[in-house]
Amino acid sequence: MDLAYVCEWEKWPRSTLCPSVPLACAWSCRNLIAFTTDLRNDDQDLTRMIHILDTEHPWDVHSIDSEHREAITCLEWDQSGSRLLSADADGQIKCWSMADHLANSWESPVGSLVEGDPIVALSWLHNGVKLALHVEKSGASSFGEKFSRVKFSPSLTLFGGKPMEGWIAVTVSGLVTVSLLKPSGQVLTSTESLCRLRGRVALADIAFTGGGNIVVATADGSSASPVQFYKVCVSVVSEKCRIDTEILPSLFMRCTTDLNRKDKFPAITHLKFLARDMSEQVLLCASSQTNSLVECWSLRKEGLPVNNIFQQISPMVGDKQPMILKWRILSATNDLDRVSAVALPKLPISLTNTDLKVASDTQFYPGLGLALAFHDGSVHIVHRLSLQTMAVFYSSAAPRSVDEPAIKRPRTSGPAIHFKAMQLSWTSLALVGIDNHGKLNMLRISPSMGHTLDMSLALRHLLFLLEYCMVTGYDWWDILLHVQPSMVQSLVEKLHEEYTRQNAALQQVLSTRILAMKASLCKLSPCTVTRVCDYHAKLFLIAISSTLRSLLRPHFLNTPDKSPGDRLTEICSKITDVDIDKVMINLKTEEFVLDMNTLQALQQLLQWVGDFVLYLLASLPNQGSPLRPGHSFLRDGTSLGILRELMVVIRIWGLLKPSCLPVYTATSDTQDSMSLLFRLLTKLWICCRDEGPTSEPDEALVDECCLLPSQLLIPSLDWLPVSDGLISRLQPKQPLRLQFGRAPTLPGSAAASQLDSLARAPGQPKIDHLRRLHLGAYPTEECKTCTRCGCVTMLRSPNKTTAVKQWEQRWIKNCLCGGLWRRMPLSCP
Repeated sequence: MDLAYVCEWEKWPRSTLCPSVPLACAWSCRNLIAFTTDLRNDDQDLTRMIHILDTEHPWDVHSIDSEHREAITCLEWDQSGSRLLSADADGQIKCWSMADHLANSWESPVGSLVEGDPIVALSWLHNGVKLALHVEKSGASSFGEKFSRVKFSPSLTLFGGKPMEGWIAVTVSGLVTVSLLKPSGQVLTSTESLCRLRGRVALADIAFTGGGNIVVATADGSSASPVQFYKVCVSVVSEKCRIDTEILPSLFMRCTTDLNRKDKFPAITHLKFLARDMSEQVLLCASSQTNSLVECWSLRKEGLPVNNIFQQISPMVGDKQPMILKWRILSATNDLDRVSAVALPKLPISLTNTDLKVASDTQFYPGLGLALAFHDGSVHIVHRLSLQTMAVFYSSAAPRSVDEPAIKRPRTSGPAIHFKAMQLSWTSLALVGIDNHGKLNMLRISPSMGHTLDMSLALRHLLFLLEYCMVTGYDWWDILLHVQPSMVQSLVEKLHEEYTRQNAALQQVLSTRILAMKASLCKLSPCTVTRVCDYHAKLFLIAISSTLRSLLRPHFLNTPDKSPGDRLTEICSKITDVDIDKVMINLKTEEFVLDMNTLQALQQLLQWVGDFVLYLLASLPNQGSPLRPGHSFLRDGTSLGILRELMVVIRIWGLLKPSCLPVYTATSDTQDSMSLLFRLLTKLWICCRDEGPTSEPDEALVDECCLLPSQLLIPSLDWLPVSDGLISRLQPKQPLRLQFGRAPTLPGSAAASQLDSLARAPGQPKIDHLRRLHLGAYPTEECKTCTRCGCVTMLRSPNKTTAVKQWEQRWIKNCLCGGLWRRMPLSCP
């Protein structure tokens, strides 16, 4: 483990910032982190703050005055990573959601309340989706073998089997409260006692079973008391939420039954199920003032011994022995330093053959480990079942500031800095910790966990997790933390190779996601950085093609099975004529008739297609240089075929509305620029199309492309915006010190500087990368930017045309690379 960066608050007076007790922290599958602090004003009143940030831009923190009256005890992200629950010590629960789908704009429209009863455990109801990772099959060719859908029932279903959304919480007085989000937006809440004899619940946790039930574990805080378990069933009867509870087998911690340790660890300080969907395994931590001990327990079915006399009186049906459920201890640690925080893995690794599958030198994945933070400032990664230590991090090495020379600083005396709250990322390759000074620490967790791995095995680890993110749609920022520039080429090739092994339907589903993944990988190496431009251009081209094809409608409703778009593709692939008008004659032009206002509104997108074709053809003579953006398109028959189809569509629409055509600056008034470009594009496409043999462009085609700059003005394309993220500038073993609310001047890397040279300089006019509109050097319109690729677009639509709305709705939640949006501050001259 090593430190990637630390983000701290500005130097406030000691009396102003007071981290919450207990501190809460949560990490979403979209790599958004939420954590709490308390602020004290001059009147000594406390403001309970929730801070939400993206791991790529940790300084751009969005702080919310939560309006909770008491300390926030729980934070929980939903399965999509777009909504957040917060609960406090007064029984209030709030549901936060993104306003306008912006990662730095949040609102709380709904919530629930158990007045005066502190919340000790909180969870969203399970939606029934569970994917298992089969580590032993990581070398299989099919994603279906590596990642299998586990049969798992939702906690509650609507009509038709759709899972019902909502949350469940446990209070300190032993109540369980369930709130259901109805499709109308109303909240249906019900509260019930966990058992008839209510008692104090100091600690609790919630897990789910495959049958749709909920299991709640509770402890009163004393290690001499039993840890109780309850089964909770939720149903809706006559428009009311009903809660039924049942007592399950309980357990006593082993350290309390050991005479040598009976009174050594008087308090249970941590109680956690090993996973939300793994109610059979639980982790317990008992502590004294200075030491702790951790135990891992498993619920198993065991045979009940029956005396021979009773067997003869009442023989067992089918000779089956009666079974009972019983908790058995799996493992326990020796005496440890006092534990301050626990973080559990979210990676659903399928443990087969044996429960205690201990990591070996050749087969280890970080999802098998959980994190323990101690009061001495250290963090240990231990195996989640055997509790064997696999990696250790010591926080004594303070991070270097961005502009501070690497000098030796004197050690300061006083209480050790330690993590009060921790969370592992969804691939377990990163760990965030909030310390007792309110600082955020981001740690890398090596896939090898200190084991010596050769490069091929390390690549296989990262590749397996990238494939997992591709299939689930989770963000893969934490995987990029471990990708060295020398790995990029191999990872991209292997990722493409695995993708092409999948069936055609799955390839189509994952087609845009793999392009975005390749683009983010290529940002990390100076040798592949220009390919980032090509992948983003390909994403944009695919989006334009699917949008324009969707506008085509058959002339008669009872026309053939194929849509106009499919027929367009079929005809353009069969007819290899270089004359655009001859290709156009073979199409039913009545299927291409659109409203004039719609055609005019699409002009900026059509202009980009025309400019891109011109740029590619003009760059053909320099195709020997892979450092030029657009290089990969020159040998990509599929993309050239899409461009050729779009040129035909644009030609037809130009007959209806000439002003929608791309505008070219030509040296001759009589020149038909569209026909010229289509002829050259077709010749280039024939050289590398899938149906025919691949060949090099002939000299005549190269000569004609050489003449293009003297016939048409070659446009300068806006490939990428200015990159202001961390990932391409983070260097191993060189942690950065950042400050909340202040954008840093990041040290440049070879890849980052080369990427910035392809981007538009900060002082030049900006462009809306999705609408292809010029915004000026200092835009007056509110804009939003992607948290991953930096794509910029206006927050509000300037056009009310239906076709433009259809285009913009594609990007309302996510950028074309899949990243989240964040609001940009207005630029000032």
